[in-house]
Amino acid sequence: MRVMVLVKGDPQTEAGQLPPEGLVDEMTAFNERLVQAGVMLAADGLYPSEKGVRVRFDGTRRTVIDGPFAEAKELVAGYWLWQVRSLDEAVEWLKQAPFQGGEVEIRPIFESEDFLAEYGNPELRAREDRLKTAIAERS
Repeated sequence: MRVMVLVKGDPQTEAGQLPPEGLVDEMTAFNERLVQAGVMLAADGLYPSEKGVRVRFDGTRRTVIDGPFAEAKELVAGYWLWQVRSLDEAVEWLKQAPFQGGEVEIRPIFESEDFLAEYGNPELRAREDRLKTAIAERS
């Protein structure tokens, strides 16, 4: 199963402060272990919300809202994409992360098969397969 591990923002990440070099070193070592174990598929930090936008949808109307956004604790400062056998395995990996505070959320990812099995539409499956192939060819 794939999971998205969401690192929550805080006032420091929203201020654009980079973590101390020691923490970056510890995180790099942790990431190296994740890669060696075949768990990590991707990981990145995100710029503060002041550099982002939100798009609100209301019927056919689209409204662009410039950052920054209130409530730093509700924002995402970074993420990992992991391949694990179970949610419990993801939790065990996350417990080893060198965080000293904050909150991190783990969410299972819907795979296209989860949707396709529900709908049973062969044309929809073929379209999804074409998308996956096109993405793989660009990587």
